[in-house]
Amino acid sequence: MEILLLLAVLVILILAGAPIGFTLILIPVVYILITDAAPMILIPSQMFSAIDSVPLTAIPFFMLTGELMTSATITDRLVEFSKRIIGRMRGSMAQVNVLVSMFFAGMNGSVVADTATVGSLLVPAMKRSGYPPAFTAAITAVSSTIGGIIPPSIMMIVLANAGGISVGALFAAGIVPGILIGAILMAINHVIAVRNNFERSEEPFSLKAVAVVGYKSSFALLIPIVLVGSVVGGIAGVVEAGALTATIAMLVGLFIYRTITWSNCKGAFVRAFRNSAMVFIIIAASGPFSWLLTSLGANTQLEEWLLGYAHNPLLFALALVAFICLLGMVMDSAANIIVVGPVLVDVMVKAGYPDVQAALVVVVGFLIGSVTPPVGVAYFTASAIAKARLESVAIAMLPYLAALFGLLFLLIVIPDITMFLPKLMGFAK
Repeated sequence: MEILLLLAVLVILILAGAPIGFTLILIPVVYILITDAAPMILIPSQMFSAIDSVPLTAIPFFMLTGELMTSATITDRLVEFSKRIIGRMRGSMAQVNVLVSMFFAGMNGSVVADTATVGSLLVPAMKRSGYPPAFTAAITAVSSTIGGIIPPSIMMIVLANAGGISVGALFAAGIVPGILIGAILMAINHVIAVRNNFERSEEPFSLKAVAVVGYKSSFALLIPIVLVGSVVGGIAGVVEAGALTATIAMLVGLFIYRTITWSNCKGAFVRAFRNSAMVFIIIAASGPFSWLLTSLGANTQLEEWLLGYAHNPLLFALALVAFICLLGMVMDSAANIIVVGPVLVDVMVKAGYPDVQAALVVVVGFLIGSVTPPVGVAYFTASAIAKARLESVAIAMLPYLAALFGLLFLLIVIPDITMFLPKLMGFAK
């Protein structure tokens, strides 16, 4: 009864618009005041323990890389490169939206940043080309999930840190699923575009034009290659790689493209560290909240319920996907990954799944939740940018969400989708 009341209060506060970090701290504070279950010093102690980790310091560097890219108009070059590659396809602007998200994912690692950056560039252009606002917002929001799956991924770092999992292994595991999600979204785009006779570029495909624009974008594309290659290849740790790519993004903008000034860099630093602080507040707040869940036995009950289906892999996968889907509908993805993610990873490991596969499934599942109504932050962000009604956007997202949850099911029942590259690179046997 206590657990149900706790979850009800949490959901009500989140739906009412209370800051997630504040909510996660408030509930255990009130619980201790009422029950005197522990000394109040436990709250700051648990908060410090939650963020007392070196790998988490990579998060500001990834945030900074994304901000510098936007300030230096590097993202604009990626848009132009994508147009040259797939501009002749029916519904070309929708396809470019997905492809740019795939490129941008390799440089930032944030779903919200992907939605805001790609949305501000492509949503107005798509609306001018005749795309309905609801469809425009839907594909922008859904494609942004790739931003947290194709490495680097902020949430992967957080979950790997909590579960003692190799960040490099988790990055390697995210590459194939991220590409698969992009391909699925583009396939659905094509069906919808043909059915609705959406636009396509009349400019003929030119290999020379692709090469020219590709050369101009080469320094932008160098960023994800250096970042992912150095971490997955074991050349640098995730913190060093984040610092390196942020430096490269700044130098490219200042001295190669010459599209930013030192003043622009200052603004990028301020925005990056402000956004990082928001993430760290949620991580810190998850410490006392996780303690409360453990104290009330919620984690144990969740484990027992899911492990009750472990004898049948299909039933276990269905139960896990259903749980992730329902929780994603009422709680923020970051809070889900930080608070519930380690428990689900532990459950999957006990059920016989590799820890890397388990962590990847949890990250993908809850990132899909970031676009799932009614509380998906990317869903709200894209709807606001497109000035589209929330209910219309929710309807437009249905085929995409169905496909993404179907893929999540496959990630559970077919381990090789996630484990192929980690095994190939020596992270797993």
